[in-house]
Formats: sequence, structure tokens, C-alpha cells
Amino acid sequence: MLGACSAALARHQAAPAVVATQGEPSASADGRADGPEEVATPAHAEAHADTAAPSAPSALAPPALRDCRVAAVGDSLTDPKSHGGGYLQVLQRRHPGMLVDNYGKGGNMVNQMRRRFERDVLAEPASPGAPRPRYTHLIVFGGVNDLISDLTARRTPGTIAADLQAMYAQGRARGMLVVAVTVAPWSGFHRWWNDQRGAATLKLNEWIRARSAAGDVDHVIDAWALLSCGVPTALCRDYVKPFNDGLHFGPAGHERLGEALSAQAFSDCR
Repeated sequence: MLGACSAALARHQAAPAVVATQGEPSASADGRADGPEEVATPAHAEAHADTAAPSAPSALAPPALRDCRVAAVGDSLTDPKSHGGGYLQVLQRRHPGMLVDNYGKGGNMVNQMRRRFERDVLAEPASPGAPRPRYTHLIVFGGVNDLISDLTARRTPGTIAADLQAMYAQGRARGMLVVAVTVAPWSGFHRWWNDQRGAATLKLNEWIRARSAAGDVDHVIDAWALLSCGVPTALCRDYVKPFNDGLHFGPAGHERLGEALSAQAFSDCR
């Protein structure tokens, strides 16, 4: 009897102990979550488990950059033929892998931008062998020509907002991330600025700023705040050169706007 008990005891001491892991339940091959997996652990390993040195945390990999192609819709502040578009050059300089197609046209009101956007960006190509580019982003920067044309074209903050909203929605429907830019300061454009147009500008910009919280756009860049100094309705003195008309900002202003776009809306682009 004593010999049989001793043999049983020896067999018990040689067998591995069975412990349950404390991790998350694992998924089985058919997709169902199993219970905690049982792992066979030798008794001597279990005894020293509480003295094992902790593993060093792995370094977090930086977020992967992606390829971006941008469609930019605007007026003379975007149109290279009107000495605009410098902010897009800044953006490309900071993101060498980015492709930018400039659809800016000097003098355009937002309703005209909308028609060109629908024709040049959204419409089916004239030749099936030359498909439209697939854009990842849309920049919309306009409105000042509408505000100046309140009497001649009966443009109001409401009609301007309707055309902007249409472009925002159309861009997002095509899978683009939409970047809305507020109207830049322009009270130094003395020939056309007045209190009524100033109030309309503030109303329109307030509406544009609210589009991000409303879920209508992905980013809002506030050119009104970025490009003013001291007098909130006017361009900074350093930004008006070399045009000095109070409306068209120069290289320093484009640098400021391009940097803000890069940091706030395009940080994940190559």
C-alpha cells in the first residue's frame, strides 16, 4: 500500500500545473469568442512568475503618410494668372508628394466657381480615355467678389452660403475631404468696402466657421483671423505688399495661409 501511494505522489509532482491566462478571450476559427485559453506551465516556472523582469515598451511607429491630390477652387487669390495661388505653392513645398490642381479664376463669384467645379471637376470627361483625377481633398476659398456684387448681382450671405454648401456637399459625395476657407480681411479695399458689406462679410464668415461643427466640412481655415493684425477687418501691413490694394495679399500672407493649411488639414500627406 505504501509503495502504491509513493508512486502516485511521484506521478503528481512530475505533472505540469495548469493555469488560466488573464488576457482577453481569443477568437475561434468560426469567429466565436472562446473563453480564457488554458496554458500548461511547468510548476517551477509558475513559482518564479512574480519575479520575471517586465518587458520594455515598444516604441510607437509614426503615423504613415499618404498620397494626396487636391482640387483648389477660388478667385484671384487662388488664380496664378492674377498673382494668386501662392498659398498652394507653400503647401506643395511642405508636402513634395502632393499633387494640386488649381481651378482658381480671377473675378469669379462663388456661383461661377460652383459651375466651373461641376463642369471641370465633377462632370464626366469628354474623352473616355482621359478620366478625371480622383481627388482626396477639396479647398474652397471665395466669396469676396460676391460681397462686392451685392447690388449689381444681388448676392447676399444667404445666396453665397447656398453655393458654398453645394460645393461642400458635392465634394464629400465624391469622397473628398473638404477644406473651407473664410473670406480674408479686405476693408483696406476702400473703393468697395462699406459698413453694409463689412457686416455681410462677418455674417458669411460666421456661417463658414460653423460648417465644421455642423459636419458639412472636414476643416475650416480662418483666413480672416490669420491675415489680420490689430484691425480685424484689414490685412496685416506686412501682407499687403506688393499690391497695396487692401484685398490681394502678397507672399508673406500666402506663406501664412499655406502653413496653416499644411498644419491643420494636410499633416498626413506626403
